[in-house]
Amino acid sequence: MALYQDWTAQYEQKSEAAKEEFFNSFLVKETAVYKSILSEKMQVISGTLTDLAQKFKLTDVEMAGFLDGISESVEKAPDVEHLEPDTQIDLNIDFEKLYLNMLQVPADWLYDLAEWDNILPKEQRDEISRNYKLSKMAVSHKVGRNEPCPCGSGKKYKNCCDKG
Repeated sequence: MALYQDWTAQYEQKSEAAKEEFFNSFLVKETAVYKSILSEKMQVISGTLTDLAQKFKLTDVEMAGFLDGISESVEKAPDVEHLEPDTQIDLNIDFEKLYLNMLQVPADWLYDLAEWDNILPKEQRDEISRNYKLSKMAVSHKVGRNEPCPCGSGKKYKNCCDKG
């Protein structure tokens, strides 16, 4: 069985409490990996899956889970479905995209790491956060009484859906 399937199997069969314990344990390890990547400014990470797992003090299966999580923040994502211990991993991390993806999760324990100061200036992180929040805001347009009705009838709003 490929490592990614082992990763998903570790939590699929568990109770909600066991899943929470599993992920809480992994999140501590994941945080340590990100602290290492950010503090050492590792934009490029290369090696076999097993070598990288050992470097970051993870099991091969946990490394597959980590790679799944970071895959949207790298230039060319590894095929997580077919990872094996000897799979060559070549990650080129886009730190802006990584920060944005951490906001989207939301993973405050990761995007609030002090190590980000070495990678993206606070002003840049604030701008990314502001743009992300703006992209999630719903903007409604109030229809005026004399504007065409949004239902598409061709009538003025006051003579169509505004009646009532």
